[in-house]
Amino acid sequence: METNVDLIGYGTAQGEVAAKFQTNQLNPSRMRPFLSIDEEGKVGSFISVFKGGDPKKPENFGTIKVNTEAVLRREEWQALDAAILGVAEQRLTGFNDLISRGLVYNLGNAMGTTVLESHTVSDAMEAEMTMDGVSRSKGDRPVFGTTYLPIPIVHVDYEINTRVLAASRSLGNALDTTSAERAARRVAEKFEDMLFTSTTYSFGGGTIYSLVNYPDRELVNLSTYGDWANTATTGAKIVESVLAMKQSSINNYFYGPWVLYIPTNFETRLDNDYDTTTPGTTIRERIMKIAGIQAIKVIDRLASSNVLLVQTTTDVVRIVRGMGLTNVQWSTEGNFVNKYKVLSIQVPQIRSDYNGHTGIVHMAAGLV
Repeated sequence: METNVDLIGYGTAQGEVAAKFQTNQLNPSRMRPFLSIDEEGKVGSFISVFKGGDPKKPENFGTIKVNTEAVLRREEWQALDAAILGVAEQRLTGFNDLISRGLVYNLGNAMGTTVLESHTVSDAMEAEMTMDGVSRSKGDRPVFGTTYLPIPIVHVDYEINTRVLAASRSLGNALDTTSAERAARRVAEKFEDMLFTSTTYSFGGGTIYSLVNYPDRELVNLSTYGDWANTATTGAKIVESVLAMKQSSINNYFYGPWVLYIPTNFETRLDNDYDTTTPGTTIRERIMKIAGIQAIKVIDRLASSNVLLVQTTTDVVRIVRGMGLTNVQWSTEGNFVNKYKVLSIQVPQIRSDYNGHTGIVHMAAGLV
């Protein structure tokens, strides 16, 4: 399955999915029609509508009849939705870790949001000491900078064969959700790539950067301390490199708390003893004794021998969330194949202060 990224910016749609959402009034519910019985006892196509109030309460939703051809029943949509949410909980650590720490900015109207505009502010004003309190202090004004973040739609296609669907209904079997699960997995992997690979997306005057290619991140050369995967690199050297990363963050006035993200090839290395004089204490445990480090997370999508120390505050990184994983009906081909999409609107936003400083430190070989 191929994962695609479409963008909506300044009223312009880039990609087939973005264009279709515009024609559906930017409302994904219009692309989830389900079969039901109308007031006259006839089978028809319906969609759910939000009437207002608390979106977590079922009574705040209603249904309206539409002309769109529906294929699935409501309970079959529920089965697909349950399948893709289960996939999102598997080992795709980084994106979910930031969300679990509350580093989230929720969009009120994700489909209607073009590009997210945010601001940085410079330092200003200075306190002075006088004996009479009459002398005027320096009255400079803060300077504001503006940044833009594209809001992407990440999506993957899958199919449900009409004959297979009919057979499951006639036999009373549960709907086979394998394809939906695989599609959701690909979308979730794309989110990890957006955080931990060199992937970038530019649109609407802004660029989506990852933690490993953000221009303002601080750099530490791993070669100075030795590759952690090399058993010749002592536990003390590994701890020394982490302390160097922490100091680099502090030098930028970012004082933690931090999470240390490591690649898969370093995972078991940290389970080795710290040294021969302290058996039973692992390198991992020694790192966790460093003040301010909250956790060590293994990221499978992070390139080998790359380490990130990230301050876990919203002024450094946050997930801009517009829509979680969602199934929509896409098209019907004849009487045998029905096409669907798993899609989501979520994007990492890496942030700096006005002076271009950030609480992200990237360590790898050859970085200076």
